[in-house]
Amino acid sequence: MQLNKKFGLIRKGDTVLDVGCAPGGWMQVAREIVGESGYVLGVDLQNIPPFEESNVEALQADITRNDILTTIKERKEVFDVVISDISPNISGIWDVDHFRSVELSEKALGLAVELLRSRGNFLVKVFQGEGTQDFFAKVKAHFSYTKVSSPEASRKSSAEVYIIGKHFV
Repeated sequence: MQLNKKFGLIRKGDTVLDVGCAPGGWMQVAREIVGESGYVLGVDLQNIPPFEESNVEALQADITRNDILTTIKERKEVFDVVISDISPNISGIWDVDHFRSVELSEKALGLAVELLRSRGNFLVKVFQGEGTQDFFAKVKAHFSYTKVSSPEASRKSSAEVYIIGKHFV
């Protein structure tokens, strides 16, 4: 909510793809913002219980599979916003966890590049580390506005940052 208020990523009526959506909190927030005229699709390895709202849908699927793009496009061809709070299974080995976080965030970026409408928006959480700057540069290559942010709602000691890409080019 804080990031959306600050950066205006999601608006009423938008179509939103939530990559790594479990347990579903970001989907609920996105649904509140898009209202009845929007649409929210979540994708995660874990099963998400169905939502009461007819314009919110969750797919149990693996974003690393080659057929994921086809699976998503069966629901919606183009999205206004792609958000991702995806996290790897934590091993406790920081370098491994960071690398996996960046790898999954790059998969989310790849989906955004394939599915976002022109001037669409992207938000992704990534663990900070040596690969963060390279990943940020990849995001920057596709959006006219990019920013790294750590909202007040995140723990001060958190190793996570959010990368924002606005106005997909």
